[in-house]
Amino acid sequence: MEIRRAVEEDVMAIMKIYEYARQFMAENGNPTQWSPTYPNVNLVEGDIANGNCYVCTEKETIVGTFAFFIGEEPTYHTIEQGNWHFDMPYGAIHRLAGNGEVKGVSKACFDFCKSKIDYLRIDTHEDNTPMQATILKNGFKQCGIIHVENGDPRFAFDYL
Repeated sequence: MEIRRAVEEDVMAIMKIYEYARQFMAENGNPTQWSPTYPNVNLVEGDIANGNCYVCTEKETIVGTFAFFIGEEPTYHTIEQGNWHFDMPYGAIHRLAGNGEVKGVSKACFDFCKSKIDYLRIDTHEDNTPMQATILKNGFKQCGIIHVENGDPRFAFDYL
């Protein structure tokens, strides 16, 4: 599996993956993490413009996507019911999703991000048990609870 920065021409393929991910989450007990309008085209286009949107490809077909950046994530400043394990520069992973047809998107994402910086942070909804299992399987440790911009809680994890 190859990973590259997304380009404008990838937007529709990324949106199809997010549509699949919303349906998968709803069918697996997590209907509220992503609303019907999140992630939206404007967010994806902004991630692409900022160089933070990546796609996973298999034989030139986009099979997964995620946002990744190195730097401060404002929603990670306050953590409850625990602590981050380290206080050092980190990479933040957001909006990780696959098309459901190709296995290994999450591992490829995590391996790619680990190759860019040693310390990573990620969060997910309490009802997103498939993602929680994937995060833990890939060596992340649960840290506590953060709150996203709208105030909703998320389980927070880190990796070093």
